Amino acid sequence: MTTNRTFTMIKPDAVEKGVIGPILEKINAAGFKIVAMKMTRLTKAGASAFYEIHKERPFFGELVDFITSGPIVAVILEKENAVEDFRVLIGSTNPEDAAEGTIRKLYAESIGSNAIHGSDSNENAQIEGAFHFSGREVFSGAFL
Repeated sequence: MTTNRTFTMIKPDAVEKGVIGPILEKINAAGFKIVAMKMTRLTKAGASAFYEIHKERPFFGELVDFITSGPIVAVILEKENAVEDFRVLIGSTNPEDAAEGTIRKLYAESIGSNAIHGSDSNENAQIEGAFHFSGREVFSGAFL
């Protein structure tokens, strides 16, 4: 199912550095509309559930520790071709490989502290958005 919505999460490293505003400005300038947004802090159990797909990977524990180290900003975005366009805007996971002007090139420190998450598919955008905005119809158009 194709959607014009995607999910993003500004990670603890970017929140701590105080770059929420500049990141949101870059997102708005790229034509995305913010549909829902909240600042929260994930528990270890919540982070483990969110990243369950990576539970067998060697970096899973570090990932959970990192994402629970401080508050995050969870956001639902809307734009035509949202998932693909947002992946281009955030850049490569490794900021050294990220294109100039992308969010990760500007604000990420490393592969592990890479400032922002962006859903990698329409299906994952729906799953991840529903995880953070439970009980709300964030992808049906009813939640505006």
